[in-house]
Order: sequence, then C-alpha cells, then structure tokens
Amino acid sequence: MNGTGLVLEGGGMRGVYTAGVLEYFMEQDFYLPYVIGVSAGACNATSYLARQRGRNKKVTIGYSKHPDYISFKNFWKKRQLFGMDLIFDEIPNKLVPFDFDRFHTAEEKFVIGTTDCRTGEPVYFEKGAYSNEILSILRASSSLPFMAPVIELGDRCLMDGGISDPIPIRKSELDGNRKNILILTRNDGYIKKPSRMNWITRKAYPQYNGLVDSMSKRFQVYNETMDYIRDKEQNGDVFVIRPLEPLQVGRVERDPAKLTALYDQGYYDAAKQFDALKEWLGTAVQTEETLTAH
Repeated sequence: MNGTGLVLEGGGMRGVYTAGVLEYFMEQDFYLPYVIGVSAGACNATSYLARQRGRNKKVTIGYSKHPDYISFKNFWKKRQLFGMDLIFDEIPNKLVPFDFDRFHTAEEKFVIGTTDCRTGEPVYFEKGAYSNEILSILRASSSLPFMAPVIELGDRCLMDGGISDPIPIRKSELDGNRKNILILTRNDGYIKKPSRMNWITRKAYPQYNGLVDSMSKRFQVYNETMDYIRDKEQNGDVFVIRPLEPLQVGRVERDPAKLTALYDQGYYDAAKQFDALKEWLGTAVQTEETLTAH
C-alpha cells in the first residue's frame, strides 16, 4: 500500500463519523502508511495510530454532556466554546489516557494541518519532528475562530487547519501518494456557502490579515477541493467514504443518541465498503507497479 494516503476531514462533532470508520479499520487491522488530517480528523487519527480501539468514542460521545466539553460557560469565561483544556490536557493525560509511546513508535507517517494566522496559509506538522508538542499542534488544528483562542507555537500563531486546507488531499499527493482514501464528514453534493461573518472576523482579528482573508475564501477553497476530489474519484485515484444517510449532527452537537447514531453510521458504512476498498487497493497497487515498470 505504499503510495497510498489516508486523508481525514474535520467537522467538529461530525467527526464521530470518522471515528466510526476508523474503529472498523482498527478491527480489521487496516492501517495506511501515510495519514493526514485536520481538526477533528487529526484528533481521531491519533487514537487510530496508537491502536486504542474504542477510545475515540469515549472521548467524544462519552464526554459530550460534560459541562466543560461544549458550553457557553466556557465561551464567556475563556472565549472558547469547546473546553480545550479538558479535551487536550485532562482527557488524554488523566481521564482517558492516550498511549503516547505506542503513537510515537507507530511506523505510519502522520501529518497534521493547521492555518498560519499571519499568512493565512496552511502549515503542516509531521509526527516525528514534534514529539513533545503533539497536543499543542492538535489543539491548534482544532481551534476555530470565535470558538477558541489563537495558539502560539514557536514563532507562529495558528488556528484550525480546515480554514486553509479543509481536505488536504493535495498535500498527500505532494508527499508522494498517487492514490488516497478520503473520509469525509459531509454528504455527497454538499456545497459550502459564503460566510456572512466576514465583517465580524475583520473586527475580531485586525492583526491577522491572513486569517481574515483565508476565512473569506474558505467556501471557495472547500468547493474547489470537492470538485478536484470528484474528478479524482471518476479517474479512480481516490476512494471516498462519506455519510450515506442524511446528517443529523452539527459541529457542536451534544446529544449522545445522535452522536452514537452517526458513529454507528461511520462504522457500518466502512463495513459495507470494505471489500470494494480492498479491491480498489489491489488495483491501485497494480497501477503503481505498472508505472514503476515503465
């Protein structure tokens, strides 16, 4: 499966769909040599790479009703809708321990996408080069404007990776992957609309022109990326797993029943498509061998 990447979209609590897909992959002992994700996609990838079955479900659905997980109290007190200290400190370090050793020794290459607030451009971090800062990078990749503060890392000011590169398929291709498996968190045919918040973004972040510009173009980048993916899908260069049933979950959903239903949907969608995925991978491997031979 060399030359094949796994690309994970974000989406806040919609990411429980990805968690369900990855849970099925873990049960099948199915791992790709290259994984890239943004926001919730990157967070789900960490438990997948650490081989911690069931953990993603525990840390999302299991804590969805926790008073500090998603609340307006967080927003008024700390200017963050999601409880970032809970999610990126207490849970992985104490409440649902993350296996840092297994994660860091995993052979798979793992890339996390973020957005540079000054330039508005995507910035990518590889697991091996940032062993001691992985939680801070995940936190940055998951920090949406208005919902969480800017994260300072070194000389950079970073926010959610989905702002500048919502589905980082091109980065995977640049890193040498001709074929990619995509796990998306929107139904087929979804089109992102222009934001009506651009004027507020300009007022809230006057020092970050790059972020403001990237936010204003976000819908265009997303829709263009989806057009690119559809072309790749028609050519057989990508295999897409996305919600087959209409979504009942939003970015900040807290209802455990709805979240569990979406998680189960991801699990069963992966199960339904797994034979087709293996067949596609066989074809992908043959294609790579043919290209190498020539």
